[in-house]
Amino acid sequence: MSLRFHEIAEAYHRILNPFTEEQLMLLGDVCRLHAGIRQLDLACGKGEMLCRWSQKYGLTGTGVDISSVFLSAARKRADELGVADKITFAQSDAARYPRDTCDFDVVSCIGATWIGNGLAGTLELMKPPLKPDGLILVGEPFWIDPPPEDAFAAYAAQGIGKDDYVSLAGTLNRFAAAGMNLVEMVLADHHGWDRYEAPQWAAVDDFLNAHPDDPEAFSLREWITGNRRIYLEYGRRYFGWGVFVLRPAH
Repeated sequence: MSLRFHEIAEAYHRILNPFTEEQLMLLGDVCRLHAGIRQLDLACGKGEMLCRWSQKYGLTGTGVDISSVFLSAARKRADELGVADKITFAQSDAARYPRDTCDFDVVSCIGATWIGNGLAGTLELMKPPLKPDGLILVGEPFWIDPPPEDAFAAYAAQGIGKDDYVSLAGTLNRFAAAGMNLVEMVLADHHGWDRYEAPQWAAVDDFLNAHPDDPEAFSLREWITGNRRIYLEYGRRYFGWGVFVLRPAH
């Protein structure tokens, strides 16, 4: 899906992942955040995590995203919450953002492991800016149960390969292979998934009603129609997602 499609479909979202506000704040609690912590958030979207955590815990940080639309919303949110002096947002390809110093207590990439062509590559991108005793937060899908074979054909049409994701236990194995220990996690539930998926249908429908002559209208409608079908037929039953709290193994 193109960046523009993301920007249209997620127009009504603050959190660009299947997480509720309560789960987002629970994640901050289990990470034991506090004033003085510095966080780097790669592919930060609209910056809701950084802004809310800065407001509650007093942390400072940097959010990096390629979308000017999302970053405009992030800066507005920082102003609304009174944390604009604590959070910096940079427009950049998160995979190429400078990471040559170990300056951050927390490095996160929530639901965007495509920046490193998958989980293993993204974890490698996240290690250089992390302090030796820091935490990595990575949002990643997993298969709740093995889906039927016809599901993989449907997911392939959305750019998801059969081996891109594995079970929770398989995800744990991938963390271990990358030299990371899993120390905590917060997993999405059906309510969080619904509140992520369904508003996209409304946002796209509203956009198409307002812009029927948009040159990408057909492709956008085709994409959201397929996405809705896959979610209701397969995703809600088989496709999980969570944020995993990792620490480098020693």
